[in-house]
Amino acid sequence: MAYYDFAVIPVRTSNLAAYRKMVKQGAAAWKRCGALEYVEAIGDGLTPGKRTSFPRSVKAKPDETVGVALLKFKNKAARNKAWKLIMKDPFMNQFDGKTMPFDGKRMFFGGFKPIGGF
Repeated sequence: MAYYDFAVIPVRTSNLAAYRKMVKQGAAAWKRCGALEYVEAIGDGLTPGKRTSFPRSVKAKPDETVGVALLKFKNKAARNKAWKLIMKDPFMNQFDGKTMPFDGKRMFFGGFKPIGGF
């Protein structure tokens, strides 16, 4: 059964060009490591909610928007193997806290098993 990882990421709007470049490289790296599909989207029409929302979830600042990523894997075992491989991939090793086009400290992600496709 397929397995998915989702991520929610705060992105400074002035860094969108660098972020798009990183996403393109990241998609290739994840696919090298076993992802079947990689989709990245950037917030459009997001509004901060009173209790919760995408902007509130990452404590988005006024000059930031929210990016979301979806990675699809054959199954959970393939996902776990991909994570081990991506951590050794040259793509991941090029970044540090100063060169990332987003704030990784406010990013969150996790694995999900599907319950149905409609």
